[in-house]
Amino acid sequence: MAFMPAPTRPPLKQLSRRQFLATVGAVVLGAGLGFHASPATAFNPQRLRQSMQQQYGQSGLAVLEEWFAMLERLRGQEVQMQLREVNDFFNRRVRWIDDIHVWGQKDYWATPLEAMGKAQGDCEDYSIAKYITLKQLDVPGERLRMIYVRARIGRSQISQAHMVLGYYSTPSAEPLVLDNIVPSITPASQRTDLDPVFSFNSEGLWAGSTTQSRADPLARLSRWRSVVERMQSQGFI
Repeated sequence: MAFMPAPTRPPLKQLSRRQFLATVGAVVLGAGLGFHASPATAFNPQRLRQSMQQQYGQSGLAVLEEWFAMLERLRGQEVQMQLREVNDFFNRRVRWIDDIHVWGQKDYWATPLEAMGKAQGDCEDYSIAKYITLKQLDVPGERLRMIYVRARIGRSQISQAHMVLGYYSTPSAEPLVLDNIVPSITPASQRTDLDPVFSFNSEGLWAGSTTQSRADPLARLSRWRSVVERMQSQGFI
Protein backbone atom coordinates (compact mmCIF):
# COMPACT_ATOMS: atom_id res chain seq x y z
CA MET A 1 0.00 0.00 0.00
CA ALA A 2 1.16 3.56 -0.57
CA PHE A 3 2.14 5.54 2.49
CA MET A 4 -0.05 8.57 3.18
CA PRO A 5 1.79 11.50 4.77
CA ALA A 6 0.49 13.02 7.97
CA PRO A 7 0.41 16.78 8.55
CA THR A 8 3.60 18.04 10.24
CA ARG A 9 4.68 14.45 10.77
CA PRO A 10 7.77 14.00 12.96
CA PRO A 11 10.44 11.56 11.81
CA LEU A 12 9.59 7.96 12.68
CA LYS A 13 12.72 7.59 14.79
CA GLN A 14 11.47 10.30 17.18
CA LEU A 15 8.32 8.39 18.18
CA SER A 16 8.98 6.25 21.24
CA ARG A 17 6.68 3.57 22.61
CA ARG A 18 5.54 5.94 25.36
CA GLN A 19 4.85 8.67 22.80
CA PHE A 20 2.85 6.12 20.80
CA LEU A 21 0.53 5.48 23.71
CA ALA A 22 0.20 9.19 24.50
CA THR A 23 -0.26 10.25 20.90
CA VAL A 24 -2.95 7.80 19.88
CA GLY A 25 -4.44 7.40 23.35
CA ALA A 26 -5.82 10.90 23.88
CA VAL A 27 -9.31 10.90 22.45
CA VAL A 28 -10.53 14.37 21.51
CA LEU A 29 -13.78 14.84 19.62
CA GLY A 30 -13.72 17.31 16.74
CA ALA A 31 -17.16 18.78 16.29
CA GLY A 32 -18.30 18.82 12.71
CA LEU A 33 -15.53 16.51 11.51
CA GLY A 34 -15.84 13.26 9.62
CA PHE A 35 -19.09 11.81 8.32
CA HIS A 36 -22.20 13.16 9.99
CA ALA A 37 -24.62 10.26 9.76
CA SER A 38 -23.98 7.45 12.22
CA PRO A 39 -24.25 3.80 11.16
CA ALA A 40 -26.92 3.24 13.80
CA THR A 41 -29.27 5.78 12.18
CA ALA A 42 -28.43 5.48 8.47
CA PHE A 43 -27.73 1.74 8.33
CA ASN A 44 -29.86 0.18 5.57
CA PRO A 45 -29.70 -3.65 5.38
CA GLN A 46 -31.95 -3.88 2.33
CA ARG A 47 -29.82 -1.46 0.34
CA LEU A 48 -26.70 -3.33 1.45
CA ARG A 49 -28.19 -6.58 0.17
CA GLN A 50 -29.08 -4.98 -3.15
CA SER A 51 -25.61 -3.44 -3.50
CA MET A 52 -23.90 -6.73 -2.72
CA GLN A 53 -26.14 -8.72 -5.07
CA GLN A 54 -25.54 -6.29 -7.93
CA GLN A 55 -21.77 -6.08 -7.48
CA TYR A 56 -20.73 -9.54 -6.25
CA GLY A 57 -23.63 -11.92 -6.73
CA GLN A 58 -24.69 -14.79 -4.51
CA SER A 59 -21.26 -15.56 -3.05
CA GLY A 60 -20.90 -12.01 -1.78
CA LEU A 61 -24.45 -12.01 -0.48
CA ALA A 62 -23.75 -15.17 1.52
CA VAL A 63 -20.86 -13.48 3.34
CA LEU A 64 -22.99 -10.39 3.96
CA GLU A 65 -25.67 -12.57 5.57
CA GLU A 66 -22.98 -14.07 7.82
CA TRP A 67 -22.03 -10.52 8.77
CA PHE A 68 -25.66 -9.64 9.60
CA ALA A 69 -25.90 -12.80 11.73
CA MET A 70 -22.74 -11.81 13.60
CA LEU A 71 -24.18 -8.36 14.32
CA GLU A 72 -27.32 -9.94 15.76
CA ARG A 73 -25.31 -12.37 17.86
CA LEU A 74 -22.94 -9.74 19.25
CA ARG A 75 -25.33 -6.88 19.83
CA GLY A 76 -25.40 -6.09 23.54
CA GLN A 77 -22.51 -8.43 24.37
CA GLU A 78 -19.45 -7.30 26.33
CA VAL A 79 -16.99 -5.29 24.27
CA GLN A 80 -14.12 -7.78 24.61
CA MET A 81 -16.23 -10.43 22.92
CA GLN A 82 -17.24 -7.98 20.20
CA LEU A 83 -13.63 -7.03 19.53
CA ARG A 84 -12.49 -10.64 19.37
CA GLU A 85 -15.26 -11.88 17.09
CA VAL A 86 -15.18 -8.93 14.70
CA ASN A 87 -11.39 -9.21 14.44
CA ASP A 88 -11.63 -12.95 13.70
CA PHE A 89 -14.51 -12.54 11.24
CA PHE A 90 -12.57 -10.34 8.82
CA ASN A 91 -9.19 -11.98 9.37
CA ARG A 92 -10.69 -15.34 8.36
CA ARG A 93 -12.94 -14.23 5.51
CA VAL A 94 -10.74 -11.68 3.76
CA ARG A 95 -7.55 -12.92 2.15
CA TRP A 96 -4.66 -10.48 2.13
CA ILE A 97 -3.92 -9.46 -1.46
CA ASP A 98 -2.13 -6.31 -2.61
CA ASP A 99 -4.35 -3.58 -4.07
CA ILE A 100 -2.69 -3.69 -7.47
CA HIS A 101 -3.87 -7.29 -7.92
CA VAL A 102 -7.38 -6.73 -6.53
CA TRP A 103 -8.24 -3.29 -7.87
CA GLY A 104 -5.53 -2.52 -10.43
CA GLN A 105 -4.44 0.43 -8.29
CA LYS A 106 -1.45 0.92 -6.02
CA ASP A 107 -3.56 2.14 -3.12
CA TYR A 108 -7.33 1.61 -2.89
CA TRP A 109 -9.34 1.77 0.33
CA ALA A 110 -12.27 -0.64 0.08
CA THR A 111 -15.58 -0.43 1.90
CA PRO A 112 -16.59 -3.37 4.10
CA LEU A 113 -19.01 -4.47 1.38
CA GLU A 114 -16.23 -4.49 -1.22
CA ALA A 115 -13.86 -6.36 1.09
CA MET A 116 -16.49 -8.99 1.87
CA GLY A 117 -17.63 -9.21 -1.75
CA LYS A 118 -14.12 -9.69 -3.11
CA ALA A 119 -13.03 -11.74 -0.06
CA GLN A 120 -9.69 -10.01 -0.64
CA GLY A 121 -8.06 -6.86 0.65
CA ASP A 122 -5.11 -5.27 2.38
CA CYS A 123 -4.51 -3.72 5.79
CA GLU A 124 -6.66 -0.60 5.32
CA ASP A 125 -9.58 -2.73 4.22
CA TYR A 126 -9.39 -4.91 7.35
CA SER A 127 -9.14 -1.86 9.61
CA ILE A 128 -12.01 0.02 7.97
CA ALA A 129 -14.29 -3.04 8.03
CA LYS A 130 -13.59 -3.70 11.71
CA TYR A 131 -14.08 -0.01 12.58
CA ILE A 132 -17.46 0.26 10.82
CA THR A 133 -18.65 -3.08 12.23
CA LEU A 134 -17.78 -2.17 15.81
CA LYS A 135 -19.50 1.19 15.43
CA GLN A 136 -22.59 -0.64 14.17
CA LEU A 137 -22.40 -2.68 17.41
CA ASP A 138 -22.60 0.63 19.30
CA VAL A 139 -18.97 0.73 20.36
CA PRO A 140 -18.40 4.50 20.74
CA GLY A 141 -16.52 5.88 17.76
CA GLU A 142 -14.24 7.95 19.98
CA ARG A 143 -12.84 4.71 21.41
CA LEU A 144 -11.68 3.53 17.99
CA ARG A 145 -8.80 4.79 15.84
CA MET A 146 -7.39 3.59 12.56
CA ILE A 147 -3.63 3.91 13.10
CA TYR A 148 -1.03 4.23 10.36
CA VAL A 149 2.22 2.59 11.43
CA ARG A 150 5.55 1.44 10.08
CA ALA A 151 5.66 -2.32 10.64
CA ARG A 152 9.05 -3.99 10.95
CA ILE A 153 9.34 -7.35 9.21
CA GLY A 154 10.77 -10.13 11.38
CA ARG A 155 14.06 -9.25 13.05
CA SER A 156 15.26 -7.14 10.17
CA GLN A 157 15.25 -3.35 10.01
CA ILE A 158 13.05 -3.46 6.93
CA SER A 159 9.69 -1.80 7.51
CA GLN A 160 6.58 -1.15 5.49
CA ALA A 161 3.51 1.04 5.77
CA HIS A 162 0.66 -0.69 7.56
CA MET A 163 -2.67 0.10 9.21
CA VAL A 164 -4.23 -1.36 12.36
CA LEU A 165 -7.31 -0.57 14.43
CA GLY A 166 -6.88 0.63 18.00
CA TYR A 167 -9.48 0.32 20.76
CA TYR A 168 -9.29 2.52 23.90
CA SER A 169 -11.36 1.59 26.93
CA THR A 170 -10.82 5.13 28.24
CA PRO A 171 -9.16 8.21 26.70
CA SER A 172 -5.96 7.60 28.67
CA ALA A 173 -5.93 3.80 28.39
CA GLU A 174 -3.34 1.83 26.50
CA PRO A 175 -4.97 0.82 23.22
CA LEU A 176 -5.63 -2.73 22.16
CA VAL A 177 -4.44 -3.45 18.62
CA LEU A 178 -6.63 -5.31 16.11
CA ASP A 179 -4.45 -6.45 13.23
CA ASN A 180 -4.57 -8.78 10.25
CA ILE A 181 -0.89 -9.74 10.60
CA VAL A 182 -1.01 -10.82 14.26
CA PRO A 183 -4.38 -12.55 14.80
CA SER A 184 -4.53 -12.10 18.58
CA ILE A 185 -5.63 -8.76 20.02
CA THR A 186 -2.73 -7.35 22.02
CA PRO A 187 -1.94 -4.19 24.01
CA ALA A 188 0.04 -1.65 22.01
CA SER A 189 3.03 -1.93 24.33
CA GLN A 190 3.48 -5.54 23.24
CA ARG A 191 3.58 -4.62 19.55
CA THR A 192 7.20 -3.48 19.49
CA ASP A 193 7.24 -4.19 15.75
CA LEU A 194 4.97 -1.20 15.10
CA ASP A 195 6.04 2.45 14.95
CA PRO A 196 3.00 4.77 14.86
CA VAL A 197 2.82 7.66 12.43
CA PHE A 198 -0.70 9.11 12.68
CA SER A 199 -4.22 8.02 13.57
CA PHE A 200 -7.74 9.01 12.61
CA ASN A 201 -11.40 8.19 12.95
CA SER A 202 -14.64 9.79 11.79
CA GLU A 203 -14.17 12.71 14.16
CA GLY A 204 -10.57 13.76 13.65
CA LEU A 205 -6.98 13.16 12.65
CA TRP A 206 -4.05 13.11 15.06
CA ALA A 207 -0.34 13.38 14.26
CA GLY A 208 2.92 13.80 16.12
CA SER A 209 2.67 14.32 19.87
CA THR A 210 -0.48 16.44 19.80
CA THR A 211 -3.58 15.56 21.82
CA GLN A 212 -5.98 17.55 19.66
CA SER A 213 -7.21 16.78 16.19
CA ARG A 214 -5.12 18.49 13.54
CA ALA A 215 -7.60 18.29 10.69
CA ASP A 216 -10.88 17.09 9.28
CA PRO A 217 -10.11 13.55 8.02
CA LEU A 218 -12.49 14.03 5.10
CA ALA A 219 -10.53 17.07 3.99
CA ARG A 220 -7.03 15.67 4.50
CA LEU A 221 -7.51 12.02 3.54
CA SER A 222 -8.96 11.77 0.05
CA ARG A 223 -9.16 7.98 0.20
CA TRP A 224 -11.15 8.12 3.43
CA ARG A 225 -13.50 10.63 1.83
CA SER A 226 -13.98 8.27 -1.11
CA VAL A 227 -14.70 5.32 1.23
CA VAL A 228 -17.27 7.36 3.16
CA GLU A 229 -19.05 8.36 -0.04
CA ARG A 230 -19.20 4.75 -1.24
CA MET A 231 -20.38 3.50 2.17
CA GLN A 232 -23.18 6.06 2.08
CA SER A 233 -24.33 4.91 -1.37
CA GLN A 234 -24.09 1.22 -0.38
CA GLY A 235 -26.15 1.59 2.81
CA PHE A 236 -23.59 1.45 5.62
CA ILE A 237 -23.86 5.05 6.84
